[in-house]
Amino acid sequence: MNILFIHQNFPGQFKFLAPALAGHGHTVVAMTMQKTEAREWQGVKLVPYMASRGTTPNVHPWVADFETKTIRAEACFRAALQMKAQGFNPDVIIAHHGWGESMFLKEVWPDAKLAIYCEFFYHPQGADVGFDPEFPARDAGDACRLRLKNLNNLLHFEVADAGISPTHWQASTFPQPFRDRITVVHDGIDTQAVAPNPAVSLTLNGNLTLTKHDEVITFVNRNLEPYRGYHVFMRALPEILKRRPNARVLIVGGDDVSYGARPENGQKWKDIFAAEVRPQISDADWARVHFLGNIPYQYFIPLLQLSKVHVYLTYPFVLSWSLLEAMSVGCAIVASDTQPLHEAIQHDETGRLVNFFDVAGLANEVCALLDDPAARQRLGQQARAFAQAQYDLHTVCLPRQLAWVESLGC
Repeated sequence: MNILFIHQNFPGQFKFLAPALAGHGHTVVAMTMQKTEAREWQGVKLVPYMASRGTTPNVHPWVADFETKTIRAEACFRAALQMKAQGFNPDVIIAHHGWGESMFLKEVWPDAKLAIYCEFFYHPQGADVGFDPEFPARDAGDACRLRLKNLNNLLHFEVADAGISPTHWQASTFPQPFRDRITVVHDGIDTQAVAPNPAVSLTLNGNLTLTKHDEVITFVNRNLEPYRGYHVFMRALPEILKRRPNARVLIVGGDDVSYGARPENGQKWKDIFAAEVRPQISDADWARVHFLGNIPYQYFIPLLQLSKVHVYLTYPFVLSWSLLEAMSVGCAIVASDTQPLHEAIQHDETGRLVNFFDVAGLANEVCALLDDPAARQRLGQQARAFAQAQYDLHTVCLPRQLAWVESLGC
């Protein structure tokens, strides 16, 4: 088949699937908005394109998101017209439609099967919005803006032939009747590469080397923000540091915002909550807290391999790859008792669950696990076994993804 991938940051979620399809003899092309000189990646032909204009200044804030998606969709549409004129006609188009690019591709290739990556459908209540009472909506019109944010999803539902979602909970956020067209298969974790390593060591800032003998607590987000429970974790730190005088806390994540609202007055969530708890923590204890920023992947897996206890918290929202990678390396995990976690973490079997807002409960659970090597070993082994059984790239996820794609071409 001729298979076309659409992802503005290709490969993104398709980093395993696209090369595998090329390896199976299909002609695989990817359209991307990334600036790149490369014209091929792992057997996939790359077609970069750019938007011809920016967003309108002072456009109505409720439609700003949709205008941005429309601009991207037009750019993709016009690049697709050029590809068609040059003779390329896909049998299957697989798109992460979240940024809008694939909205008009059925106008170019009406006979192609369009399959979309269904990451999340927005809801004014019952999911991420309104979950955290500490951050209420600033404007009653936010519910209206949110309905318009789903326009991109709804327009895709009209033309998409199928969907794929990484978790059952994420798929469940999508409405019927499109929900019945979604196949649930995770992107996949290479559990052979992402595996325990008893001999791991990692040097921080060129002068502090940590090994499995050290008491390491890890917390990982793309960005440090409330959506991923950064504020809750930071508020648990004074008690954890007081009770664990030898613990090192490694915090990975940037100081920008991936999800939700930005703080006011140009502040950073990272700084706001660090400043809030800092008066409760001595200088000596604060020296054991290490903000590492965003680190290269080659250091990320060793960091997880070092972890005695890994903490993962999230609003009811998209599940992070990092949680499943932590399971794959055999971490003892303390996680929030929120819906996205329930597929992966069974309490006291593959990790421990605590109420998202229970700061004292989080501190107690982390400290209890640090006191109990047998429990850590049991939970870590069971977490890894679960990751291998349910999320392994080569034996579970990729075969299911390939079968799904090839069924689209039938």
